[in-house]
Amino acid sequence: MDKNPHQGHRQRVKNRALLEGIDSFEDHQILELLLFYCIPMKDTNELAHQLIKAYGSLSGVFDADPVDLCKMAGVTENTGVLLSLMPALARRYNQGKFKEKAVLDSTSRAGEYAVALFTGRLYEVFYVICLDSQNRVNHACLLHEGTINEAPVYPRLIVETALRHQAASIILAHNHPGGSRQPSRADVDVTKKISLATEAIAIPVADHIIVAGDGYYSFAENRLL
Repeated sequence: MDKNPHQGHRQRVKNRALLEGIDSFEDHQILELLLFYCIPMKDTNELAHQLIKAYGSLSGVFDADPVDLCKMAGVTENTGVLLSLMPALARRYNQGKFKEKAVLDSTSRAGEYAVALFTGRLYEVFYVICLDSQNRVNHACLLHEGTINEAPVYPRLIVETALRHQAASIILAHNHPGGSRQPSRADVDVTKKISLATEAIAIPVADHIIVAGDGYYSFAENRLL
C-alpha cells in the first residue's frame, strides 16, 4: 500500500515553525498550525482556508465573535475561544514589554505605550494614563468605550481618576479603529475641555495620543495643547 502523504505533516509544520519562524508562512498556514492545538487527529488545512475565505483575512478570523465562528464555521467552542483570544493576547504581549513603572518622557515613548494599549481593539476606547512627577506610569485607566462624541462626562471622570491615582500629569489616549490618525473636531474640543478641568486641580494634560493601526498622532507634538 502507498504511504499516507499526510503522515507526519503536523510535525513537519511544527519543525518548520521552530527552525524558521512563521514569517515565511502564508496566513492559512499560520492558522492551520494554530488549529493543531484544539483540533486533534484531523486535517486543519482545509478548515484554515475556509475560515480565511469566510472572514477575509487572518486578522478577520481572530476578530470574529467566537459564537459566530462556531455557528458559521462549525468549529467547537474550544476552537472559537482560542481564535478569539489572539488579539487580546497580542495586546497583553505588547503591554508586557513595558516595565510596571514605564517612563513616558518623550512623545515616542508615549506613542509606543499607547499603541500597545490598543492592539487588537475593534472599537473606540478612551484611556487616561496617570504619570508621577518623574513621568512614570502610575496607572493606565480604561475610562470609556464608544466614540469620543459621547464624552460629556469625561472631564469629571478624568479629574476623579487623576486624583485617585495621585497623578502629577496625565496623558489622554484613544483609538480610531480602521480610521485616520488625524484628530476630529470633537477630539480637539474634548481635549480642550479636559485640559481646562485638570488645570483647575494643577494636573496638566501632557499629551493626547490618537492611535490608528500601529501608528499614532500626538497633540503635543503638533502643538494642539
